[in-house]
Amino acid sequence: MTLLSINWPHVWIVTGLGFLTVVSLLVFLIFVLKLLGIVITNTEKTPVKSVTLETSASAKTEHAPLVPTSSVNDDLAAIAMALHLYFNRIHDTEPTEINIKSVEPGNSPWNFKLYGMNNLHR
Repeated sequence: MTLLSINWPHVWIVTGLGFLTVVSLLVFLIFVLKLLGIVITNTEKTPVKSVTLETSASAKTEHAPLVPTSSVNDDLAAIAMALHLYFNRIHDTEPTEINIKSVEPGNSPWNFKLYGMNNLHR
């Protein structure tokens, strides 16, 4: 019988207003985020500096290496050290045992039974 006592026109008005509010706020949020993205990209732009290069005959014939030699040497040293440690078994070995120490619970509020839900009736 409670379904008959509901004022249905008011229910539909409240539902429609809630739906329109949510949709309009989502559209507003989309516009704000797009505007914020435009503002951020415009502030991050730096002026392009023009650089003039002087070319000579010797500069055209010499080529710089594609990869700096220091980074190649560092990589080779790291690989050599890893192989040395692996083959000589110098790396760490973890113990396969797990020790679990049982500790008596302290007097924390979580373990205090005096104020539990079962002792509310006094």
